[in-house]
Order: sequence, then C-alpha cells, then structure tokens
Amino acid sequence: MRLGTLLLAVASLTSAVNAYWMGDIAHRGYAPFAYSGYPVFRNVKDYGAKGDGVTDDTIAINAAITAGNPCNQGCTSTTTTPAVVYFPAGTYLISGSIKPAYFTQLIGDASSPPTLKATANFAGFGLIDANPYYTQYLNWKAVNVFFRQIRNFVIDTTNIPPANAATGIHWPSSQATSLQNIVFNMPTASNVVHVGLFMEEGSGGFVTDLTFNGGATGASMGNQQFTMRNLKFNNCKTAIYHLWNWGWTYSGLSINNCGVGIDITAGSGKVETGSIIVFDSSFTNTPVAISTSWTTASSPDTAGTLVLENIALTNVPIAVKGPQGTYLSGSTGSTTITAWGNGHKYTPSGPVEFAGALTPNPRPVSLLASNGRYYTRSKPQYETLSASQFISARASGAKGDAATDDTAALQNAINTAVAQGKVLYLDYGLYRVTSTIRIPPGAKIVGESYATIMSAGGFFNDINNPKPVLQVGSSSGQAGTVELSDFIVSTQNAQAGAVLIEWNLASPASNPSGMWDVHTRIGGFVGSQQQVGQCLKTPGNPTVRQECIVAFMAMHITKGASGLYMENVWLWTADHDIDDAANTQITLYSGRGLYIESTSGTFWLYGTGSEHHVLYQYQLSSTQNIFMGMIQTETPYYQPTPNALVPFPSVSSLNDPNFSTSCSGVSGNCAAAWGLRVLNSKNILVYGAGLYSFFSDYSTACSTFAAGQTCQSRIASVEGTGCSNVNIYGLNTIGAQSMLTRDGVSVAWYADNVNNFPSSVGVYKSG
Repeated sequence: MRLGTLLLAVASLTSAVNAYWMGDIAHRGYAPFAYSGYPVFRNVKDYGAKGDGVTDDTIAINAAITAGNPCNQGCTSTTTTPAVVYFPAGTYLISGSIKPAYFTQLIGDASSPPTLKATANFAGFGLIDANPYYTQYLNWKAVNVFFRQIRNFVIDTTNIPPANAATGIHWPSSQATSLQNIVFNMPTASNVVHVGLFMEEGSGGFVTDLTFNGGATGASMGNQQFTMRNLKFNNCKTAIYHLWNWGWTYSGLSINNCGVGIDITAGSGKVETGSIIVFDSSFTNTPVAISTSWTTASSPDTAGTLVLENIALTNVPIAVKGPQGTYLSGSTGSTTITAWGNGHKYTPSGPVEFAGALTPNPRPVSLLASNGRYYTRSKPQYETLSASQFISARASGAKGDAATDDTAALQNAINTAVAQGKVLYLDYGLYRVTSTIRIPPGAKIVGESYATIMSAGGFFNDINNPKPVLQVGSSSGQAGTVELSDFIVSTQNAQAGAVLIEWNLASPASNPSGMWDVHTRIGGFVGSQQQVGQCLKTPGNPTVRQECIVAFMAMHITKGASGLYMENVWLWTADHDIDDAANTQITLYSGRGLYIESTSGTFWLYGTGSEHHVLYQYQLSSTQNIFMGMIQTETPYYQPTPNALVPFPSVSSLNDPNFSTSCSGVSGNCAAAWGLRVLNSKNILVYGAGLYSFFSDYSTACSTFAAGQTCQSRIASVEGTGCSNVNIYGLNTIGAQSMLTRDGVSVAWYADNVNNFPSSVGVYKSG
C-alpha cells in the first residue's frame, strides 16, 4: 500500500472512531402533524454542503434548513415542523446569512465544533440571522420566539474587512431558547466595528459557554431578562454593551484585555438599563470593568441598578465608572470585590438608596464548587460516546404519533437503557402516555428537537388524586443520579390531576442530578387538544370549562429529594396557541408551578421560568440551600376573572396559599397567583427575579405606572418564623402594587422603586 493511501486510510479510521454520535446514529424522528416523510433530522452535507473551507456552502445549508417547508418567512410560529440541522466538523464558507426556521436547532459536532466562516464579500445581518428583518419588523415577534437552540460552532468574521459592519449571530429570542459552546472570532484592528452577538428584543432566556475574541463589541444586547453563564471575552474593545433591559444576571464572566468590560450607559436623559447582577466573575487587564450612567439623580429612580459579588480584578484601575467619576476603584495589581452595588435596598426595611459596599450573601457550602463559586455544570453532550451507546425510543417500539398509547414501550426503552448503561435517545415525536413513566436512578435521556412526553386519559384527570406524568425516583429520597436534556413534558385534553414532573431522587451535592433544556409545555399546540378550538379566551366570563383544566402542578420536588441542578427549564402553561396563525390567546387552568418542599434542599436553578399557573409560579416550603438565577414569572392573564380561588381547592398538605383567608383586609386584586412564595425556609439566594403581572382579565391597562400597577395587590411573599437568610438581588416586578410582603405586611411598594418599565429593588435581605 502506498504511504499516501495508508495515511488516508488511517485518517478515515480515526475519523470514524472519533465521529460525534449525532452524525452516526440512526434518525427516526417523526413529526406526526407534518406531511409523511417530513425530515426532522438534516445533515447539511446531505444537502450539498462541503465544509472544506473553499466551497460556498450558503445555499446548501439554507436548503437543509428549508427542506420540508418549516416555519420561515411570514409564518407566525409552529410546533408541527421541528428540525435538527446538523453540521459535521469542517469549515463552512458562507457569503450570506444562515436563517434557521422556527422550532429549529442548529447543532455542530460537539467533539470538533465546525466553523462558519464569512467570505470577504459577505452580505447579510448576521452569519446566523435567527430572526430576519424581511420587512421593517422582525419576522417573528421576539417575545414569542420559543424552543430554539444553536450549539457547538465557531463563528468567524475575520475575512470581512474590520471597518465593514458584521454580526456573528442575530438572536432576538425568548424563553426555552439557548446558545451553548460557541466561539466568535473577529478582527482586532483598531478600526474594527464587528459585533459577535446581537439581540435587540425578546423575553429570554439563557446562554452559556460562549467565547468572544476581538471585535468592537463582544455582545450587544437588549432584552427583558436573561441569565448568561460562563462567557469569556478576549481583546474586545467593549466586552458587553447593554441597549436596554429590565433585569440581567451574569455568572462566571471572564473579561480579558478589553477596553471596557460592561457598558450600561445607554440612554440620553433616561437610563435604559434596568438592573444588572454580576457574580463569581473576573476582569483582567481592562481599564474600566463597568461603565454606568447611574447617578443619585438617575431617571427613573432605580434605573441602572447594579449588584456585584465575588468579582476578581487583575490590573483593572477602575472597577465602576460613572458620569460623576470613579464610583469604585480597582487596582493595578489584584483585588476582589466582595460585594458592592447601587440602587435601592431593604435590609430588611427600606427603601434606602445606596452606592457602596454590601454585606455579601452567606453561601451554604453545599451549593459551592471547590473554588468557592456557586456550582455550575453545562449540559452534557456525550461527545466521547459512540452511536452504539444510545438506544432509540422509536426503535424500541414507541410510536410518538400523539395517538398510540406509548406507555409500555417508552417505559421498556428507559429500563433497557439503564440496565445496559446506555443513553436513551428520545427521537422526535409526541409520546402519548396513559399512566406514570418512571425514571430510575442511572437514567440518561436526550431528546431530539424537543421530543414530547404527553399525558392523556382518566388516570391523570382526578383533581383530588393527582398523579405524576414523569416520576424521577420511585419514592421520595431514593438515592442516585439522572441526567435529562432536550425534551418536553405536556398534557392532552383535560388533565386536572396531572403533575408533569415529580422529583423524588436524592443525589449528592458533589454529584447532583441535572435537567438541561427540559420544559413543561401545557397546552397551546397541535396534539394537545387544548387550543383555540377548545379553550378560546372569554374575557369577562369567569366560568371555568372543565376541558380546560389541564394540569394539577408543573413540577414537584418532594420532601426526601435533594441535589438537583436545573438549567434553562421553562414551566409554561400556554397563554396563546402557538399553532394558530394569529397566536390567539387561550384560557387554560394549571394549578401550581414549581413546588419545592425538600427538607435537605441543595438545588441550583439557572435561567428558569414558571408562568400562568393559578396559585403560584414558585413555592418553597420548609426547604433550604437553594440558588436561583434570574427566575421569571407571569400571572395568568385571565385573573381575576376568575380569580385564584378556582378551580383548584387549597390543599393544606401541599401548603397551598389560602386566598380566602390571607386576602382579608387587602385591597385590590389580592386573590391572584404568587410569583414567588417562600415559607419557613432558609438559605434561599435569588440572583435576579422578574415577577410580572401584565394583565387583568386580558387587559394590559393595569400594568403601567400611570395606572398604579393595579393588575394584582401582591406578587412575592416571605412567610414564617423559620425563614432566614432569604436574600434577593435584583427584584423586578410589573403590575403588582406590593413588590414583596413579609408575613402579610408589605415590605416594598412599587411606587418607591420605579425603573424603566418594572419596579426594581437592588437588594433585599430578610434579616
């Protein structure tokens, strides 16, 4: 054999051994409401892309995206045409924007991320333009862009002249979306104007593990709220520029050799940045870590709220710079900001306007990594496994057609995967189950394009005898760990007793279980039978339709459970029909959001949301040691017609709020869902909260400052003598007159803490 042939053979063998499983595994995903043969999985090379760094692959990549006519230009939204567009390793030269469709994931080889490299004459708004301006408006309303991912790429604009405008990814997005494991390479010339990540609208959201090299701005962003974790910026003129926000949480920033770290100076006369929380981060060789427009005379009152905790500085002369000079000095050597901020604080009474050092939150050891920072863990992508180490749900007999009873087949597939030490691959489909699916210790489940497990039938429809749809651990306190990622749990038709996820597993704090990009989506999609045709909104009419009582609880973490890491988990009861061309609003009744009553606690919630549940969105009872990073809630749009007294009776064993008694003497719309309720719990550490009440009986007239924020009377509560070390950074509320109550007494009033659209409290400590 000639040497060249031998080397090619060896290279081919090595490539085969090291190939990422996603490219090799058999793909059986089935979209039951698309046409027969619709391709859920698409490998761009099957559509002509070369990935050789020479061929222009733009047309081929976009052909892979548009195959099967998914939701593109002019389409409002959909769940019927899911897609995974897979990029094997290589360099894909592109001369125009890649434009992913709605409900589409772009995924590169996790073991060798592919490069999208722009040509010198590139034309388009973003190498990846995830929400194009086909007209003067975004193609999709940014606050309704859900269920999308981009991960495992290198985005390279270095061929584009530095002085020409260029954007790596255009990402106006909202809940249940994520960016992960992406490197942005941009020129470093003095005249560079390139931007890595740009978003101007939305209601997000979560991103993690991004690296920005060069450019004028690493990330330029405007969005309601976001959680961003593990972002690295190297040699950017400005690492982060905020166009606007309501609330933002950063964890694990590493900003190196930049001119400015975070710029929150946007706004002329009115500060556009609502609040920023930064913790467990570092700035190195950067003249100004944070540049702010906040002053003691800022307008509105609490705009520009900033809280810093555990920030390491190395050769950063100015830590915080404002229009009145240096607010916080840094060091030309090394120093650590223990805690500092500006805004309004309640410790526990207030408001007190402050700008200076703070007492840092006491951190339970069980929540920390060995470096003293809060524990974090990125979603596993199993890049070291081969395709043979996965078991397919559909190959195991499950249909995923939204009609067949898949209970037995799906349970058998899970059990077989665990017994063989393999990962269950939940091929795309809607898996209808009529009794509880049990997840035993040791399980690893990965969904394809948000495959859905959907409860149905009478087993789940007894409001007085709730049953779990997905039960993790057979009994409360069972020991072990599981890993769950990239799928949805839902309900079909009336399901008044459905608890979508019951978490019983007790995992060690040093090796917790994990949920990444796992969501509950209750109603509002084809197959749910909980859409416009069944549950159209009826403003002014308090009558509850029985067929629209669709869940008892989204997620229950039981008393014996412990050790769970949750990242980008959205517990959503649909407010509108995603598959309706007009996104028409619907009225659905889901009793409770996330209920944690674990006595041991030790939970991490990064970038989670809980929306439109009747009684509460988050409730923590007699628990402890919980980290929460930018939680986001919305009160049901129909309340108070009917109010939170119906249709779910208050269950004392679940510590449900009893509005019939607790609202005595409270004026306004009191019997409305709590955004956050903490009962007799300790070491509850909230790093960002957006608790929103936009509607009263489907009217938004109540949610403005001019209207007096009258959508509901109260939205967050700390209750009981057992509460201690309940601390909140960046509490942002909309539509509620009282931002926070302690044992029924209002602590913070919206009018005292006016921000750009919400009211904001920088620091609350329970005392």
